[in-house]
Amino acid sequence: MVKAKTDFRIFFLVCLCLIAVIIGTYIQVINFDFVGYDDELYVTNNLHVQKGISLEGLKWAFTTFHSANWHPLTWLSHMLDCTLYGLNPAGHHWTNVMLHIANTVLLFFILFMMTGALWQSAFVAALFALHPLHVESVAWISERKDVLSTFLFLLTVAAYYRYVKNPSAKYYILVIVLLSLGLMAKPMLVTIPFVLLLLDFWPLKRFQYQRNFPFKSEKTSGDAIRSYHRIILEKIPLFIPVVISCTLTFFAQISKGAIKSIGALPLKYRIANAIVSYINYILKAIWPNKLAIFYPHPGNALPSWQIVAGALLIVVACYGAMRKAKKYPYIPVGLFWYLGTLVPVIGLVQVGNQAMADRYTYIPFIGIFIIASWGATDLLNKRHRSWRSEGRDPLSEVGGQGAEILSGVTNPFNKSRFQEIFLGISAAIILVALSWKTFYQLNTWKNGIMLFEQVVSVTEFAKGLNHLGNTYRKKGQIDEAVKRYIKALQIKPDDFDTLTNLGIAFVDKGDYDQAALYFKRALKCNPQRKDVRMNLANVLFLQSKPDEAITQYKEILQTDSENADAHYNLAFVLSSQKKYNEAVLHNKETLRIDSEYSKAHYNLGDIYLNQGKTTEAFMHYAEVIKIKADYVQAYNKLGLILFRQGKFNKAKVLFIKAIQIDPNYSKALKNLKTLNQTLLSRGEINDLVPNKPLHE
Repeated sequence: MVKAKTDFRIFFLVCLCLIAVIIGTYIQVINFDFVGYDDELYVTNNLHVQKGISLEGLKWAFTTFHSANWHPLTWLSHMLDCTLYGLNPAGHHWTNVMLHIANTVLLFFILFMMTGALWQSAFVAALFALHPLHVESVAWISERKDVLSTFLFLLTVAAYYRYVKNPSAKYYILVIVLLSLGLMAKPMLVTIPFVLLLLDFWPLKRFQYQRNFPFKSEKTSGDAIRSYHRIILEKIPLFIPVVISCTLTFFAQISKGAIKSIGALPLKYRIANAIVSYINYILKAIWPNKLAIFYPHPGNALPSWQIVAGALLIVVACYGAMRKAKKYPYIPVGLFWYLGTLVPVIGLVQVGNQAMADRYTYIPFIGIFIIASWGATDLLNKRHRSWRSEGRDPLSEVGGQGAEILSGVTNPFNKSRFQEIFLGISAAIILVALSWKTFYQLNTWKNGIMLFEQVVSVTEFAKGLNHLGNTYRKKGQIDEAVKRYIKALQIKPDDFDTLTNLGIAFVDKGDYDQAALYFKRALKCNPQRKDVRMNLANVLFLQSKPDEAITQYKEILQTDSENADAHYNLAFVLSSQKKYNEAVLHNKETLRIDSEYSKAHYNLGDIYLNQGKTTEAFMHYAEVIKIKADYVQAYNKLGLILFRQGKFNKAKVLFIKAIQIDPNYSKALKNLKTLNQTLLSRGEINDLVPNKPLHE
């Protein structure tokens, strides 16, 4: 309960300070680029998102498992950003910062309202705002789901607090609605019912902790048990959206092959990594050094002593917290908040190859910050009581000039003046240090190259080098990319992703022999990957090995007969060998699978034109233009057919249209020149001729 005497002007001043310090620290992100790691999945290569808010986009957001997740609200937030800012990364970054500001202020408000402890709540919010491990959640555009889901998580807690203070159906329904929305932003919020149960213990104090049970009277005992039953039962409906979210997320990740099987990573290794990760997160909270976007999973390489020591520390911490639950209830609440909210991402269900991730601490560290803030106050209070019981004067222990300064303070122990000064200075030092580290850590997020250079410097491993190579390749620095890929393969020679990317890099260089070599090596690691087999087949065709290419395309179709790309590519190679009948069959299969596959229509047009079937060719070229209005080759071919039919003026319109789309399209330019010469020889030149002679 907030004390009436609390000066709300101080509350609002603290809010303004929190906002100012976040802006001052994070303002630099508006100059940052997309980092090229998942950003292409969420924004830069996602056409659904780039179209902005629309009914079509709304339907897609709620039905897609894109990026191995079901989080429609996150998709809609990215769509809104594209509507407002297009592909300007500054706007996307700024949205993340604004959500981080909202989360910080909301966290401060909720803790203050629940506990009435202004400065402890402010310190928790400041730690949340400025801790370097939260940089990843804020500076990474693809982690919009983190800051957005946390905003809804905190709103859920606020609604629950309102429900506890004024129990009614409308507030309970609001809790369920906000929880559901939060889960639609990120499924990590599945632990919310347990978090609310912790808050019931402290600071809401809905559980009356008694060490001596049963209670003193039968009536008191019965009332307490009924109250406990109600507190627990009211959480059960909250599991409905939780179960739905878990089910959808499971199917999403299974459909994209994101979940590691027990065979690939045994359960004992997962448990060992989870235990050690719990401790490592705490160490990074205390000393946030060597931070990176990716920490590779150790597999079975963890030393036994780390696993045993980690497990022992967790057990001792839990036992100690429970022992102190009556006197210091915030300790078990903070500890179990931390341990519990990390469960969905601690690696027991392994998604991806990481051992841990900084972004996973965005909500869990709130529990640790609560222990630190309230614990520091109680620890100093205990120290002061010890001094007083021993008859010692803290002023004399300050000594020298410090004693003179504090001598003017009337009774330092009254109203905790000494404590306030000490805690204030300590808090300021900690927050300044965190701000500096956060500001420094933000520099690594300027672009993809700086981000993965940092990863490689912190954790020298194949995946980091592979991603760094990808970043160089996307920027057109192919030689730099190749160097990183080769270095990655020196560390892990059978890394499938690196072998594939190196093959693509050699395609970009035009070195098809090397490209084919690395695609074949990649297929030895994973023969089921049809995309890599497709790349190999395409390269074999470019190497003038059409028969080998055909073999690869047919192998793809043996296991995936509905692969439109494989049918089309096979048809293209067959048509180049003048095997027109087979080519027609595969083009038609392509169009059966995808009726708007413009290249298949165009290839059919070419085949029919070569066979002298002008009408059929004309029909397919016309279909190409209906599907893709800027397909210059189709305009040129249509013009060519009309030219051969003597329909010169109509042909000229189509040649000119092709040139308007692509002024450098040489075939259309030559055809128009030939047509003009034909018209001149007949004396039929007219106003369809461009003002400037195109043949010049």
